[in-house]
Amino acid sequence: MSFVITTPLYYVNDKPHLGSIYTTLICDSIARYKRLTGEEVIFITGVDEHGLKIQRTASNKNVDPQTHCDEISNIFIQNWKDWDISHNKFVRTSSKNHEFIVNEFYKRVRNSDDIYMGLQKGWYCVGCEEFKDNPDNSPTHKCPIHQKILEWKNEENLFFRLSKYQSQIENLISDPTFIQPKERRNEIINFVSKGLKDFSISRTNVSWGIPVPDIKNHTFYVWFDALLGYVSAISQDMNNPSLEDSINNGWPADIHLIGKDILRFHAVYWPAMLLSAGMKLPKKVFGHGFLTREGQKMGKSLGNVLDPNLLLSKYGKEAVRWYLLKDISLGNDGDFQNKRFVDIINNDLANTIGNLLNRTSSMSRKWFDNKVPDIEGVSNDTKLALCTKKTVENYIIHFNNYELDLAANDVLNLAINTNLYLNEKQPWLLIKDKNKISSVGNIIYNVLESTRIIGLLLLPLLPDLSTKIDIQLGKSYEKEKSWSKQLNWGLLKNKSILPAPSPIIEKLEYE
Repeated sequence: MSFVITTPLYYVNDKPHLGSIYTTLICDSIARYKRLTGEEVIFITGVDEHGLKIQRTASNKNVDPQTHCDEISNIFIQNWKDWDISHNKFVRTSSKNHEFIVNEFYKRVRNSDDIYMGLQKGWYCVGCEEFKDNPDNSPTHKCPIHQKILEWKNEENLFFRLSKYQSQIENLISDPTFIQPKERRNEIINFVSKGLKDFSISRTNVSWGIPVPDIKNHTFYVWFDALLGYVSAISQDMNNPSLEDSINNGWPADIHLIGKDILRFHAVYWPAMLLSAGMKLPKKVFGHGFLTREGQKMGKSLGNVLDPNLLLSKYGKEAVRWYLLKDISLGNDGDFQNKRFVDIINNDLANTIGNLLNRTSSMSRKWFDNKVPDIEGVSNDTKLALCTKKTVENYIIHFNNYELDLAANDVLNLAINTNLYLNEKQPWLLIKDKNKISSVGNIIYNVLESTRIIGLLLLPLLPDLSTKIDIQLGKSYEKEKSWSKQLNWGLLKNKSILPAPSPIIEKLEYE
Protein backbone atom coordinates (compact mmCIF):
# COMPACT_ATOMS: atom_id res chain seq x y z
CA MET A 1 0.00 0.00 0.00
CA SER A 2 1.16 3.51 -0.82
CA PHE A 3 0.54 6.71 1.09
CA VAL A 4 -0.89 9.16 -1.47
CA ILE A 5 -0.79 12.89 -0.74
CA THR A 6 -1.78 15.68 -3.12
CA THR A 7 -1.50 19.41 -3.39
CA PRO A 8 -4.17 21.17 -5.43
CA LEU A 9 -3.47 21.25 -9.12
CA TYR A 10 -2.50 24.88 -9.40
CA TYR A 11 -4.17 27.09 -11.96
CA VAL A 12 -1.73 28.39 -14.57
CA ASN A 13 -3.19 31.85 -14.99
CA ASP A 14 -0.06 33.11 -13.22
CA LYS A 15 3.21 31.96 -11.64
CA PRO A 16 3.28 30.40 -8.13
CA HIS A 17 2.44 32.73 -5.23
CA LEU A 18 3.21 32.37 -1.54
CA GLY A 19 -0.05 30.52 -0.91
CA SER A 20 0.83 27.78 -3.39
CA ILE A 21 4.33 27.55 -1.91
CA TYR A 22 2.79 27.19 1.56
CA THR A 23 0.49 24.33 0.53
CA THR A 24 3.27 22.53 -1.28
CA LEU A 25 5.73 22.86 1.61
CA ILE A 26 3.19 21.31 3.98
CA CYS A 27 2.70 18.36 1.65
CA ASP A 28 6.45 18.06 1.19
CA SER A 29 7.05 17.81 4.94
CA ILE A 30 4.30 15.22 5.40
CA ALA A 31 5.64 13.21 2.45
CA ARG A 32 9.18 13.33 3.83
CA TYR A 33 7.95 12.22 7.26
CA LYS A 34 5.98 9.31 5.83
CA ARG A 35 8.99 8.14 3.82
CA LEU A 36 11.15 8.28 6.95
CA THR A 37 8.65 6.08 8.80
CA GLY A 38 9.02 3.48 6.07
CA GLU A 39 5.95 4.13 3.93
CA GLU A 40 6.00 4.18 0.15
CA VAL A 41 4.82 7.66 -0.77
CA ILE A 42 3.15 8.98 -3.90
CA PHE A 43 3.35 12.76 -3.62
CA ILE A 44 1.26 14.35 -6.37
CA THR A 45 1.34 17.95 -7.47
CA GLY A 46 0.84 19.64 -10.80
CA VAL A 47 -1.14 22.17 -12.77
CA ASP A 48 -4.70 22.68 -13.99
CA GLU A 49 -4.37 24.10 -17.50
CA HIS A 50 -7.87 24.30 -18.99
CA GLY A 51 -10.78 26.71 -18.81
CA LEU A 52 -12.07 30.09 -19.86
CA LYS A 53 -9.70 32.02 -17.62
CA ILE A 54 -6.66 30.40 -19.25
CA GLN A 55 -8.14 30.93 -22.70
CA ARG A 56 -8.60 34.64 -22.00
CA THR A 57 -5.22 35.05 -20.31
CA ALA A 58 -3.49 33.56 -23.35
CA SER A 59 -5.53 35.74 -25.68
CA ASN A 60 -4.55 38.87 -23.75
CA LYS A 61 -0.90 37.86 -24.18
CA ASN A 62 -1.43 37.22 -27.91
CA VAL A 63 -0.28 33.61 -27.61
CA ASP A 64 -2.11 30.33 -28.02
CA PRO A 65 -3.27 28.63 -24.78
CA GLN A 66 -0.79 25.75 -25.04
CA THR A 67 2.15 28.15 -25.30
CA HIS A 68 0.94 30.02 -22.24
CA CYS A 69 0.44 26.77 -20.30
CA ASP A 70 3.90 25.51 -21.25
CA GLU A 71 5.45 28.74 -20.04
CA ILE A 72 3.69 28.85 -16.66
CA SER A 73 3.92 25.10 -16.06
CA ASN A 74 7.68 25.24 -16.59
CA ILE A 75 7.85 28.01 -13.99
CA PHE A 76 6.03 25.77 -11.50
CA ILE A 77 8.36 22.87 -12.29
CA GLN A 78 11.42 25.07 -11.79
CA ASN A 79 10.00 26.57 -8.59
CA TRP A 80 9.48 23.15 -7.06
CA LYS A 81 13.10 22.33 -7.89
CA ASP A 82 14.27 25.58 -6.31
CA TRP A 83 12.27 24.86 -3.14
CA ASP A 84 13.50 21.23 -3.13
CA ILE A 85 10.00 19.78 -3.22
CA SER A 86 10.16 15.98 -3.03
CA HIS A 87 7.14 15.18 -5.24
CA ASN A 88 7.35 12.14 -7.47
CA LYS A 89 4.34 12.94 -9.68
CA PHE A 90 3.74 16.18 -11.58
CA VAL A 91 0.56 16.15 -13.64
CA ARG A 92 -0.41 18.53 -16.43
CA THR A 93 -4.06 18.42 -17.44
CA SER A 94 -3.20 19.32 -21.04
CA SER A 95 -1.36 16.01 -21.43
CA LYS A 96 -2.77 13.25 -23.60
CA ASN A 97 -2.58 10.58 -20.90
CA HIS A 98 -4.73 12.80 -18.65
CA GLU A 99 -7.27 13.18 -21.44
CA PHE A 100 -7.50 9.38 -21.74
CA ILE A 101 -8.31 9.10 -18.03
CA VAL A 102 -10.95 11.86 -18.19
CA ASN A 103 -12.68 10.17 -21.14
CA GLU A 104 -12.65 6.78 -19.46
CA PHE A 105 -14.00 8.25 -16.22
CA TYR A 106 -16.73 10.09 -18.14
CA LYS A 107 -17.86 6.83 -19.74
CA ARG A 108 -18.16 5.21 -16.32
CA VAL A 109 -20.24 8.10 -14.97
CA ARG A 110 -22.40 8.16 -18.09
CA ASN A 111 -23.00 4.41 -17.76
CA SER A 112 -24.25 5.08 -14.23
CA ASP A 113 -26.94 7.29 -15.81
CA ASP A 114 -25.55 10.34 -13.99
CA ILE A 115 -25.08 12.60 -17.04
CA TYR A 116 -27.84 14.56 -18.79
CA MET A 117 -28.18 17.60 -21.04
CA GLY A 118 -29.67 20.73 -19.53
CA LEU A 119 -29.71 24.52 -19.62
CA GLN A 120 -27.40 26.48 -17.35
CA LYS A 121 -28.45 30.00 -16.40
CA GLY A 122 -26.80 32.18 -13.83
CA TRP A 123 -24.07 34.61 -12.80
CA TYR A 124 -20.63 33.18 -13.34
CA CYS A 125 -17.17 34.02 -11.95
CA VAL A 126 -14.47 33.26 -14.48
CA GLY A 127 -11.81 33.45 -11.76
CA CYS A 128 -13.51 30.78 -9.62
CA GLU A 129 -14.82 28.89 -12.68
CA GLU A 130 -18.06 28.68 -10.72
CA PHE A 131 -21.67 29.91 -10.81
CA LYS A 132 -22.51 32.19 -7.90
CA ASP A 133 -25.71 32.74 -5.96
CA ASN A 134 -26.99 36.26 -6.63
CA PRO A 135 -30.35 36.81 -4.93
CA ASP A 136 -30.80 40.38 -6.16
CA ASN A 137 -30.02 39.32 -9.76
CA SER A 138 -27.82 42.39 -10.05
CA PRO A 139 -25.56 42.77 -13.11
CA THR A 140 -23.11 44.65 -10.87
CA HIS A 141 -22.79 41.79 -8.43
CA LYS A 142 -19.14 40.94 -7.72
CA CYS A 143 -17.40 37.72 -6.79
CA PRO A 144 -16.52 38.00 -3.07
CA ILE A 145 -13.14 36.38 -3.70
CA HIS A 146 -11.95 38.02 -6.93
CA GLN A 147 -13.96 41.25 -6.63
CA LYS A 148 -14.76 41.15 -10.34
CA ILE A 149 -18.14 41.63 -12.00
CA LEU A 150 -19.93 38.33 -12.59
CA GLU A 151 -20.90 37.33 -16.12
CA TRP A 152 -24.36 36.14 -17.13
CA LYS A 153 -24.39 32.66 -18.70
CA ASN A 154 -27.25 31.02 -20.52
CA GLU A 155 -26.11 27.94 -22.40
CA GLU A 156 -26.61 24.26 -22.97
CA ASN A 157 -24.45 22.15 -20.64
CA LEU A 158 -24.04 18.55 -19.61
CA PHE A 159 -25.01 18.05 -15.97
CA PHE A 160 -23.91 15.58 -13.29
CA ARG A 161 -26.62 14.19 -10.99
CA LEU A 162 -25.09 15.35 -7.71
CA SER A 163 -28.54 15.37 -6.04
CA LYS A 164 -28.68 11.59 -6.46
CA TYR A 165 -25.85 11.24 -3.92
CA GLN A 166 -27.34 13.41 -1.15
CA SER A 167 -27.59 10.65 1.47
CA GLN A 168 -24.21 9.11 0.64
CA ILE A 169 -22.45 12.48 0.90
CA GLU A 170 -24.26 13.18 4.19
CA ASN A 171 -22.97 9.88 5.56
CA LEU A 172 -19.47 10.60 4.30
CA ILE A 173 -19.13 14.05 5.85
CA SER A 174 -20.60 12.84 9.15
CA ASP A 175 -17.28 11.05 9.66
CA PRO A 176 -15.19 13.55 11.66
CA THR A 177 -11.97 12.23 10.12
CA PHE A 178 -12.95 12.93 6.51
CA ILE A 179 -12.94 16.75 6.50
CA GLN A 180 -10.53 18.71 8.66
CA PRO A 181 -10.32 21.00 10.49
CA LYS A 182 -13.69 20.83 12.17
CA GLU A 183 -14.55 24.42 11.18
CA ARG A 184 -14.31 23.44 7.52
CA ARG A 185 -16.30 20.28 8.18
CA ASN A 186 -19.09 22.30 9.76
CA GLU A 187 -19.19 24.58 6.69
CA ILE A 188 -19.63 21.58 4.40
CA ILE A 189 -22.27 19.99 6.62
CA ASN A 190 -24.21 23.26 6.47
CA PHE A 191 -23.84 23.43 2.67
CA VAL A 192 -24.98 19.85 2.13
CA SER A 193 -27.91 20.21 4.53
CA LYS A 194 -29.50 22.75 2.16
CA GLY A 195 -29.79 20.07 -0.50
CA LEU A 196 -27.32 19.18 -3.25
CA LYS A 197 -28.00 20.49 -6.73
CA ASP A 198 -26.84 18.96 -9.98
CA PHE A 199 -23.90 20.81 -11.50
CA SER A 200 -22.72 21.33 -15.05
CA ILE A 201 -19.67 19.46 -16.29
CA SER A 202 -19.29 20.96 -19.77
CA ARG A 203 -19.11 24.32 -21.54
CA THR A 204 -19.94 25.29 -25.09
CA ASN A 205 -18.08 28.60 -25.32
CA VAL A 206 -14.68 27.34 -24.19
CA SER A 207 -12.48 25.85 -26.89
CA TRP A 208 -9.49 25.37 -24.56
CA GLY A 209 -10.45 22.14 -22.86
CA ILE A 210 -10.87 18.41 -23.35
CA PRO A 211 -13.63 17.74 -25.93
CA VAL A 212 -16.58 15.74 -24.63
CA PRO A 213 -16.73 12.50 -26.64
CA ASP A 214 -19.56 12.34 -29.20
CA ILE A 215 -21.03 15.72 -28.28
CA LYS A 216 -20.14 18.53 -30.65
CA ASN A 217 -18.82 21.88 -29.34
CA HIS A 218 -18.72 20.75 -25.69
CA THR A 219 -15.54 20.71 -23.62
CA PHE A 220 -15.31 19.39 -20.07
CA TYR A 221 -15.82 21.97 -17.36
CA VAL A 222 -12.65 22.59 -15.39
CA TRP A 223 -13.59 20.67 -12.22
CA PHE A 224 -14.68 17.49 -13.99
CA ASP A 225 -11.36 17.67 -15.81
CA ALA A 226 -8.95 18.95 -13.13
CA LEU A 227 -9.98 16.76 -10.20
CA LEU A 228 -9.11 13.70 -12.26
CA GLY A 229 -5.50 14.85 -12.35
CA TYR A 230 -5.11 13.16 -8.96
CA VAL A 231 -5.99 9.88 -10.64
CA SER A 232 -4.17 10.30 -13.95
CA ALA A 233 -0.96 11.19 -12.07
CA ILE A 234 -0.81 7.70 -10.56
CA SER A 235 -1.03 5.80 -13.84
CA GLN A 236 2.22 3.93 -14.40
CA ASP A 237 1.87 3.31 -18.12
CA MET A 238 2.13 6.66 -19.89
CA ASN A 239 1.68 5.01 -23.27
CA ASN A 240 -1.52 3.25 -22.30
CA PRO A 241 -2.99 4.96 -19.22
CA SER A 242 -6.16 3.60 -17.66
CA LEU A 243 -8.28 4.01 -14.57
CA GLU A 244 -7.53 0.44 -13.54
CA ASP A 245 -3.81 1.17 -13.74
CA SER A 246 -4.22 4.12 -11.36
CA ILE A 247 -6.51 2.19 -9.03
CA ASN A 248 -4.08 -0.72 -8.85
CA ASN A 249 -1.05 1.48 -8.27
CA GLY A 250 -2.15 3.68 -5.38
CA TRP A 251 -5.61 5.19 -5.56
CA PRO A 252 -7.35 6.36 -3.37
CA ALA A 253 -5.58 9.42 -1.98
CA ASP A 254 -4.87 9.39 1.74
CA ILE A 255 -5.12 13.17 1.94
CA HIS A 256 -6.00 16.04 -0.38
CA LEU A 257 -4.44 19.19 1.09
CA ILE A 258 -6.13 22.26 -0.39
CA GLY A 259 -7.06 25.86 0.27
CA LYS A 260 -10.37 26.30 2.05
CA ASP A 261 -11.85 28.14 -0.95
CA ILE A 262 -12.00 24.94 -3.03
CA LEU A 263 -13.11 22.64 -0.23
CA ARG A 264 -16.65 22.14 -1.60
CA PHE A 265 -15.38 20.73 -4.87
CA HIS A 266 -13.08 18.25 -3.12
CA ALA A 267 -15.34 17.25 -0.24
CA VAL A 268 -18.70 17.07 -2.04
CA TYR A 269 -18.49 17.09 -5.87
CA TRP A 270 -15.40 14.89 -6.13
CA PRO A 271 -16.62 12.08 -3.83
CA ALA A 272 -19.97 12.00 -5.64
CA MET A 273 -18.20 11.72 -8.99
CA LEU A 274 -16.06 8.87 -7.67
CA LEU A 275 -19.11 7.07 -6.27
CA SER A 276 -20.73 7.33 -9.69
CA ALA A 277 -17.61 5.85 -11.32
CA GLY A 278 -17.46 3.00 -8.80
CA MET A 279 -14.14 4.16 -7.35
CA LYS A 280 -12.89 4.45 -3.78
CA LEU A 281 -13.07 7.81 -2.04
CA PRO A 282 -10.15 9.85 -0.69
CA LYS A 283 -9.59 9.22 3.01
CA LYS A 284 -9.23 12.84 4.05
CA VAL A 285 -9.70 16.36 2.72
CA PHE A 286 -7.87 19.06 4.65
CA GLY A 287 -8.74 22.69 3.96
CA HIS A 288 -6.01 25.03 5.15
CA GLY A 289 -6.36 28.77 5.69
CA PHE A 290 -5.23 31.80 3.71
CA LEU A 291 -2.09 33.89 4.10
CA THR A 292 -2.12 37.62 4.72
CA ARG A 293 0.74 40.09 5.00
CA GLU A 294 1.11 42.35 8.02
CA GLY A 295 -2.59 41.82 8.75
CA GLN A 296 -3.76 42.74 5.23
CA LYS A 297 -5.00 40.57 2.40
CA MET A 298 -2.34 40.33 -0.29
CA GLY A 299 -3.24 41.75 -3.68
CA LYS A 300 -1.62 43.32 -6.72
CA SER A 301 -3.78 46.42 -6.32
CA LEU A 302 -2.44 46.89 -2.77
CA GLY A 303 1.14 46.34 -3.93
CA ASN A 304 1.83 43.99 -1.01
CA VAL A 305 2.14 40.63 -2.75
CA LEU A 306 5.09 38.65 -1.41
CA ASP A 307 7.15 37.18 -4.22
CA PRO A 308 8.23 33.71 -3.04
CA ASN A 309 11.27 33.82 -5.33
CA LEU A 310 12.41 36.99 -3.60
CA LEU A 311 11.95 35.38 -0.19
CA LEU A 312 13.90 32.35 -1.38
CA SER A 313 16.84 34.32 -2.73
CA LYS A 314 16.94 36.70 0.24
CA TYR A 315 16.39 34.36 3.19
CA GLY A 316 16.78 30.81 1.90
CA LYS A 317 14.22 28.03 1.85
CA GLU A 318 14.90 26.73 5.36
CA ALA A 319 14.01 30.06 6.99
CA VAL A 320 10.78 30.37 5.01
CA ARG A 321 9.88 26.72 5.64
CA TRP A 322 10.33 27.09 9.39
CA TYR A 323 8.22 30.23 9.60
CA LEU A 324 5.35 28.88 7.53
CA LEU A 325 5.30 25.40 9.09
CA LYS A 326 5.98 26.34 12.70
CA ASP A 327 4.19 29.67 13.11
CA ILE A 328 0.90 28.80 11.36
CA SER A 329 -1.46 26.18 12.75
CA LEU A 330 -2.57 24.10 9.79
CA GLY A 331 -6.19 24.93 9.07
CA ASN A 332 -6.04 28.49 10.40
CA ASP A 333 -5.26 31.64 8.45
CA GLY A 334 -1.67 32.85 8.74
CA ASP A 335 -0.05 36.25 8.61
CA PHE A 336 3.43 36.94 7.25
CA GLN A 337 5.01 39.64 9.41
CA ASN A 338 8.55 40.59 8.52
CA LYS A 339 9.74 41.47 12.05
CA ARG A 340 8.20 38.32 13.51
CA PHE A 341 9.76 36.28 10.69
CA VAL A 342 13.26 37.62 11.42
CA ASP A 343 12.82 37.21 15.19
CA ILE A 344 11.61 33.61 14.90
CA ILE A 345 14.42 32.53 12.58
CA ASN A 346 17.10 34.20 14.70
CA ASN A 347 15.73 33.02 18.04
CA ASP A 348 14.70 29.49 17.07
CA LEU A 349 17.23 28.40 14.48
CA ALA A 350 20.30 30.60 14.85
CA ASN A 351 20.31 30.94 18.64
CA THR A 352 18.38 28.13 20.33
CA ILE A 353 19.40 25.30 17.98
CA GLY A 354 22.42 26.64 16.09
CA ASN A 355 24.25 28.14 19.04
CA LEU A 356 23.55 25.07 21.18
CA LEU A 357 25.28 22.86 18.63
CA ASN A 358 28.10 25.32 17.98
CA ARG A 359 29.16 25.92 21.57
CA THR A 360 28.78 22.29 22.66
CA SER A 361 30.78 21.04 19.70
CA SER A 362 33.44 23.63 20.45
CA MET A 363 33.70 22.50 24.09
CA SER A 364 33.89 18.85 23.08
CA ARG A 365 36.61 19.54 20.53
CA LYS A 366 38.59 21.61 23.02
CA TRP A 367 38.39 19.19 25.93
CA PHE A 368 38.16 15.82 24.18
CA ASP A 369 40.66 15.93 21.33
CA ASN A 370 38.24 17.18 18.61
CA LYS A 371 35.92 14.24 19.30
CA VAL A 372 32.73 13.17 20.98
CA PRO A 373 33.59 12.33 24.61
CA ASP A 374 34.52 8.73 25.36
CA ILE A 375 32.04 7.76 28.07
CA GLU A 376 31.78 4.40 29.82
CA GLY A 377 28.05 3.88 29.51
CA VAL A 378 24.96 5.65 28.23
CA SER A 379 22.20 6.31 30.75
CA ASN A 380 18.63 6.28 29.45
CA ASP A 381 17.09 7.60 32.64
CA THR A 382 18.73 10.99 32.88
CA LYS A 383 16.46 14.02 32.89
CA LEU A 384 17.53 14.97 29.36
CA ALA A 385 17.17 11.42 28.01
CA LEU A 386 13.63 11.17 29.39
CA CYS A 387 12.77 14.62 28.02
CA THR A 388 14.02 13.54 24.59
CA LYS A 389 12.02 10.31 24.70
CA LYS A 390 8.84 12.23 25.55
CA THR A 391 9.55 14.76 22.79
CA VAL A 392 9.88 12.02 20.19
CA GLU A 393 6.58 10.47 21.30
CA ASN A 394 4.73 13.80 21.11
CA TYR A 395 6.33 14.67 17.78
CA ILE A 396 5.17 11.41 16.19
CA ILE A 397 1.61 11.92 17.48
CA HIS A 398 1.53 15.49 16.16
CA PHE A 399 2.95 14.60 12.75
CA ASN A 400 0.53 11.71 12.35
CA ASN A 401 -2.29 14.18 13.06
CA TYR A 402 -0.85 16.69 10.55
CA GLU A 403 -0.18 19.14 13.39
CA LEU A 404 3.08 20.33 11.90
CA ASP A 405 3.26 23.48 13.99
CA LEU A 406 3.06 21.41 17.18
CA ALA A 407 5.68 18.97 15.87
CA ALA A 408 8.00 21.88 15.08
CA ASN A 409 7.45 23.31 18.55
CA ASP A 410 8.24 19.89 20.05
CA VAL A 411 11.66 20.11 18.41
CA LEU A 412 12.18 23.68 19.53
CA ASN A 413 11.18 22.87 23.12
CA LEU A 414 13.66 20.01 23.20
CA ALA A 415 16.38 22.44 22.11
CA ILE A 416 15.27 24.90 24.82
CA ASN A 417 15.37 22.18 27.48
CA THR A 418 18.77 21.00 26.26
CA ASN A 419 20.10 24.56 26.59
CA LEU A 420 18.66 24.71 30.11
CA TYR A 421 20.35 21.40 30.94
CA LEU A 422 23.68 22.68 29.66
CA ASN A 423 23.42 25.95 31.56
CA GLU A 424 22.38 24.13 34.72
CA LYS A 425 25.28 21.65 34.58
CA GLN A 426 27.86 24.35 33.69
CA PRO A 427 30.57 22.05 32.28
CA TRP A 428 32.82 25.10 31.69
CA LEU A 429 33.17 25.36 35.47
CA LEU A 430 33.44 21.63 36.17
CA ILE A 431 36.26 21.22 33.66
CA LYS A 432 38.52 23.21 35.98
CA ASP A 433 38.47 20.26 38.37
CA LYS A 434 40.46 17.35 36.90
CA ASN A 435 38.42 14.91 39.00
CA LYS A 436 35.24 16.01 37.18
CA ILE A 437 36.42 15.21 33.65
CA SER A 438 34.20 12.11 33.51
CA SER A 439 31.14 14.13 34.58
CA VAL A 440 31.96 16.77 31.98
CA GLY A 441 32.19 14.07 29.32
CA ASN A 442 28.75 12.75 30.25
CA ILE A 443 27.24 16.23 30.14
CA ILE A 444 28.72 17.05 26.74
CA TYR A 445 27.75 13.66 25.35
CA ASN A 446 24.16 14.13 26.53
CA VAL A 447 23.88 17.53 24.90
CA LEU A 448 25.40 16.32 21.63
CA GLU A 449 23.12 13.28 21.68
CA SER A 450 20.05 15.45 22.23
CA THR A 451 21.21 17.65 19.35
CA ARG A 452 21.60 14.59 17.14
CA ILE A 453 17.97 13.69 17.78
CA ILE A 454 16.92 17.30 17.20
CA GLY A 455 18.58 17.07 13.79
CA LEU A 456 16.73 13.85 12.97
CA LEU A 457 13.39 15.36 14.01
CA LEU A 458 14.07 18.33 11.75
CA LEU A 459 14.61 16.09 8.72
CA PRO A 460 10.99 16.30 7.40
CA LEU A 461 10.67 19.98 8.31
CA LEU A 462 14.07 21.44 7.45
CA PRO A 463 15.99 18.84 5.42
CA ASP A 464 18.96 21.10 4.61
CA LEU A 465 19.37 22.32 8.19
CA SER A 466 19.09 18.75 9.42
CA THR A 467 21.89 17.73 7.07
CA LYS A 468 24.09 20.57 8.36
CA ILE A 469 23.52 19.44 11.95
CA ASP A 470 24.47 15.90 10.97
CA ILE A 471 27.67 17.11 9.29
CA GLN A 472 28.58 19.11 12.41
CA LEU A 473 28.16 15.91 14.45
CA GLY A 474 30.49 13.94 12.19
CA LYS A 475 27.79 12.42 9.95
CA SER A 476 26.10 10.23 12.55
CA TYR A 477 22.90 9.69 10.56
CA GLU A 478 22.85 6.28 8.86
CA LYS A 479 20.41 6.30 5.94
CA GLU A 480 20.44 2.53 5.59
CA LYS A 481 19.07 2.18 9.13
CA SER A 482 15.54 2.92 10.27
CA TRP A 483 14.98 6.61 11.00
CA SER A 484 12.56 5.72 13.79
CA LYS A 485 15.11 3.50 15.55
CA GLN A 486 17.77 6.19 15.23
CA LEU A 487 15.57 8.40 17.41
CA ASN A 488 16.46 6.16 20.37
CA TRP A 489 18.75 7.64 22.97
CA GLY A 490 22.44 6.81 23.15
CA LEU A 491 23.40 6.08 19.53
CA LEU A 492 25.99 8.84 19.09
CA LYS A 493 29.33 7.06 18.79
CA ASN A 494 32.02 7.73 21.37
CA LYS A 495 35.24 9.28 20.11
CA SER A 496 33.81 10.07 16.67
CA ILE A 497 35.51 13.04 15.01
CA LEU A 498 33.80 16.44 15.27
CA PRO A 499 34.59 18.88 12.46
CA ALA A 500 35.31 22.53 13.19
CA PRO A 501 31.92 24.14 13.94
CA SER A 502 30.35 26.67 11.64
CA PRO A 503 26.91 28.35 11.76
CA ILE A 504 24.14 26.08 10.47
CA ILE A 505 22.10 29.17 9.54
CA GLU A 506 23.02 32.83 9.28
CA LYS A 507 21.22 35.39 11.38
CA LEU A 508 18.80 37.57 9.46
CA GLU A 509 18.92 41.35 9.47
CA TYR A 510 15.96 43.68 9.93
CA GLU A 511 15.13 45.88 6.99
